[in-house]
Amino acid sequence: MNFLEHVQSLDDPRSHINRKHDLLDILFLTISAILSGSEGWEGIEAFGHLKLDWLRKYRAFENGIPRHDTLARVIAALEPDQFVRCFMNWVNEVRSAHGQDVVAIDGKTLRRSHDGERKAALHLISAYCCETGLVLTQAESKGKKNEIKTVPDVLDLLALSGCTVTLDAMSCQKKIVEKIRAKKAHYVIALKGNQGHLEKEVKAWVHKLEREDFKGVSHQHFEQIEKGHGRIEERYYRQIKVNDWLSEAVAWKDLTTMIEVQRVRHHKNKKSEETQCYISSLPLDAERAGRTIRSHWAIENSAHWVLDVAFSEDNSRIRRHHAPENMAAIRRFVMNLAKTDTSLQTSMKRKRQMAGWDDEVRAKLLFGA
Repeated sequence: MNFLEHVQSLDDPRSHINRKHDLLDILFLTISAILSGSEGWEGIEAFGHLKLDWLRKYRAFENGIPRHDTLARVIAALEPDQFVRCFMNWVNEVRSAHGQDVVAIDGKTLRRSHDGERKAALHLISAYCCETGLVLTQAESKGKKNEIKTVPDVLDLLALSGCTVTLDAMSCQKKIVEKIRAKKAHYVIALKGNQGHLEKEVKAWVHKLEREDFKGVSHQHFEQIEKGHGRIEERYYRQIKVNDWLSEAVAWKDLTTMIEVQRVRHHKNKKSEETQCYISSLPLDAERAGRTIRSHWAIENSAHWVLDVAFSEDNSRIRRHHAPENMAAIRRFVMNLAKTDTSLQTSMKRKRQMAGWDDEVRAKLLFGA
C-alpha cells in the first residue's frame, strides 16, 4: 500500500460546492514538491506547473494546479490529529520493529511559525525510532514548559512493547514512568533538579558506594571513546542496581538501575567534564544502557538538525491556522520517505536535489523501486 492510500481517509474540510481541486491531488502535489526541494506555497505551485505532466501519471489534476493561496487554505484547514494518524499508519506499515528499539521523545520549536503576539511559535513533541531513523509521530505542545503534559499523549499513540523510551530531564515524572511501563516498555530518563529529592539522594548514595568501593552492590562499567573534527570525547558509564538505601526509588515504577555518565571532552587543548545521572527500568547491562543513552541524541542529530538544515524548518514562515503543524508532519513524512530508500547513499539535502532534478528518482523515493 503506498502513502496515497493512507491519506484517502482524510476528511475534506471544504464544502461540496467549493472543491475545484481534489484533496488527494493537493496532498500529492505538496508532498512531491517538498520532496523535490520546495519550501513555501508559491514554490509548491511553481513545481506543480513545471511538473504537471509527471504529476498526471499518478493523479488526474483535472483542473490543473491549484493556486498557492488555495494550497495554503486547504492544508491549513486539515485536522492535524487526523492527518498525523494517517502519517502514523504509513510509518507503522513500513517500520520493521527489532524487539529492542530505542524510541527517543523530545521537543522542537519551529521558531518562525509565530505570528507576533497573536500566536506563539509552534512547539512539537516528536517520537523517533533510533534504529530505523524514522519519526513515528508528533503532537503539538503548548510551549516548551508544557512538554510534560503532551508526552503522555504521545506515548498513548505508540506501540512500545519491548522498546526502550528515552526522555530528557523535563519529562522525569512519575506518571510518565508509569505510562511507559503500562505500555510494556523500559525507560531511561535524565535526572536533574526538577526531581530535587531524588537527585540529592542518588548523589549521596553514589558517594557512599564509592567510599565503600561498591561492596555488596551489583554494578557494571562501559566506556566509549570517539574522535573526530579535532575533538576527542570520552564517555564512562556506570550502571548500579538500585537497593533499599534509596528510599525515593519506591515511588518510581520499576526503577531498577541508576546510570551515571561522565563525559570528558578534549578540543583545542581545552578539557571539559560533566556528569549526568539517569533513572532506568533496564536490568544490569552497562553496554546496553550506554548505547541507549547515546542513541537518544539521534533525535537531535538525525531528525531535528536535518529538518533545519535540509528542510529549512526553522526559517519557515508558514503560520495560518493548522498549516504549521500539518506542514511539519509533511516534512517528517517526506524525510521518512527519503530515509526508507537505501539505494541513494547520499545526504538528505542531496536526495531532495536529485528528486527535483530527476522524475525517476522522485518516483522511486515516493513509491519505492
